[in-house]
Amino acid sequence: MIGKINQIETMGLVDGPGIRVVIFMQGCILRCNYCHNPEMWDINLGKEVTPDEILHTILKYKNFFGNEGGVTFSGGEPLMQSEFLLECLKLCKKNNINTCIDTSGVGIVSYYDEILKYTDLVIYDVKATEKEKYKEITKHCMEETVKFLKYCMKNNTKLWIRQVIIPGINDNIENIEKLAEFIKCLKNVERVELLPYHILGTKKYEQLNIEYKLKNIKSMNNEKCKELEKKLIDLLS
Repeated sequence: MIGKINQIETMGLVDGPGIRVVIFMQGCILRCNYCHNPEMWDINLGKEVTPDEILHTILKYKNFFGNEGGVTFSGGEPLMQSEFLLECLKLCKKNNINTCIDTSGVGIVSYYDEILKYTDLVIYDVKATEKEKYKEITKHCMEETVKFLKYCMKNNTKLWIRQVIIPGINDNIENIEKLAEFIKCLKNVERVELLPYHILGTKKYEQLNIEYKLKNIKSMNNEKCKELEKKLIDLLS
């Protein structure tokens, strides 16, 4: 079996608990206005690897994992390569490696049950909490990602919830209140985080000759983002 990846980060510190190997898988069907990895959209541009090759790389760093670390499959969108992802997860669990998926929840539905059996944690990226806003941001329908969340509930999967906060778009109390209501409907949410929007990936669009939709928006103020995060946590408590 062959999968497509973009790169591997060997000492990830923000992609789940502890020190983690992060596998950035190629391919994503969403076209988010603020995506900072457009080079990962096209699955055909990825490097070909096998599940055994992925495991071999992960095992090199297993001694650094300690009690909390492990592997995180990110992207792109790891669920777009669901069959390959499942095989990688199975190999990891056979080797007692903690597994995490960093996802927007859009992939191949028929694999979700099996994938979640071998997944210790899902980091779920909330694009929007309303159908119209979701379509505006991602150019895709919201129904698919809602299906994935339902499978997470069914499988009692641990969740970390994240949302990117963008100036003038969702950096307001109304959005935070809607996000809180959205999260309250989910089970097993262990952590919530608001991530400040940044412009570090905009030059990639120039290199790829792709129009960047938010070119006139500045980076999010970190302090304001933290204030909104505190408000969100207060609403959830």
